[in-house]
Amino acid sequence: MPDFRLPDLGEGLTEGEIVGWLVAVGDRVTIDQPVVEVETAKAVVEVPCPFEGVVRARYGEPGEKLAVGAVLLSVGEPSSGPESEAESESAVSGSGNVLVGYGTSDPPRRRRAGRRAEPVPAGGGDGHAGAPKVISPLVRLLAREHGLALERIPGTGPGGVIRRADVERELGRSGRRIPLTGVRGAVARKLATSRREIPEATVWVDVDATGLVAARAAMPSVSLLGLLARFTVLGLRKFPELNSRVEGDEVVVLDEINLGFAAQTDRGLVVPVVHDAHTLTTSALAAKISELATSAREGRITPASLTGGTFTVNNYGVFGVDGSAAIINHPEAAILGIGRIADRPWVVDGQLAVRKVAELTLSFDHRVCDGGTAGGFLRFVADCVESPVGALAEL
Repeated sequence: MPDFRLPDLGEGLTEGEIVGWLVAVGDRVTIDQPVVEVETAKAVVEVPCPFEGVVRARYGEPGEKLAVGAVLLSVGEPSSGPESEAESESAVSGSGNVLVGYGTSDPPRRRRAGRRAEPVPAGGGDGHAGAPKVISPLVRLLAREHGLALERIPGTGPGGVIRRADVERELGRSGRRIPLTGVRGAVARKLATSRREIPEATVWVDVDATGLVAARAAMPSVSLLGLLARFTVLGLRKFPELNSRVEGDEVVVLDEINLGFAAQTDRGLVVPVVHDAHTLTTSALAAKISELATSAREGRITPASLTGGTFTVNNYGVFGVDGSAAIINHPEAAILGIGRIADRPWVVDGQLAVRKVAELTLSFDHRVCDGGTAGGFLRFVADCVESPVGALAEL
């Protein structure tokens, strides 16, 4: 009866937290069928099983963290006795799928007849030192919904088991603890690294976005962020120093433009990445942004779509604010943002008029360029915003 172990889900991740099971003990699974949802430091992913057969045992409950390599479930065939079980193990088939760390590269191991794999008890004796003792999945769910770390809750049940009353007692205390784990923890570490390592500076400019709003109305399939992304790509072609990163004592100017964009989700802020954005048309770029944003909000985005960015854009105007000195998405060198577009007085041809005005801000790593380059890039993007038709016509 082969064991399916938690695979490395990308970029050296060492653990994952079970969000929910997609199969139950006794269910038949097919090769590469998703069997469990796991949250890593990058995203929530559905993990497929490389074996075909019947689920004989599951290991872990929602909210429990498992190390990479820990057994997720065991797959076998229905049997009436030890001998038939041993015979069925050789008939269990697998895909051998190891793409993106999924599946297992180890061949199914045969156990001696008469030995059965026992499910790990939920709480205690699960091979994870210090694991909280919880029996009820409802207790785990209650703690998870309120951001409580089970390992911090003393259990009053038999043998120290954490009961619902223990969780509710913690909820009744003043204040609320939100563990910096998963996506939230990964973002926190990246932002702290950015502030610690990058000597950043910020420049900004007000722009007349009346033409941008009109262009958006004429191109219903292209969002404002999609247009800003296109202008950003054009700007990076003219000022490639901003599409770079610092490695040791060198500035590495990158050829490809992998454009990240900030997206708010129920699990926190994430930055999906449009790879090779410089090869896409305006419509294709906008469509890819929309696709990735939807996947991120629904929790379906893959770790590969959250890595490899070289520059980030941010529409913080959706929060109703005018400006922001955004933190650079380490190890990138700059981040461009646009605030809300609002009616404001603006001088046009010497006359005061009411126009659609927004603020563009650029935070940049002062090691990769000086203020002249940063200002030149920002002014170029501002000109594109004020004359979008002309900028798009030059493509």
